[in-house]
Amino acid sequence: MPAISAFYGIIIYMYFMDNRQHKRPHIHVKYQEHEVVVSVPEGDVLEGNIPASKMKLLQAWIEIHKDELVADWVLAVAGEHPYKIEPLR
Repeated sequence: MPAISAFYGIIIYMYFMDNRQHKRPHIHVKYQEHEVVVSVPEGDVLEGNIPASKMKLLQAWIEIHKDELVADWVLAVAGEHPYKIEPLR
């Protein structure tokens, strides 16, 4: 489960071969004790939650990096290592 980005205490992961449970492209996000699974590139919450202020930052980051996230998803479901993506600054 490689971390592909981290900013403001938010850590974003993309798991290898992870297309069975949610059946659509998504990322796993951790912030302190909170976890959320979010679809890409839409930014819809599929499971869990994080504080609203952090969710807004995450959704802004997803919007900026949609194409990179989709490309990383293709790599990850093929069992390849996804690329790191620039954090939100």
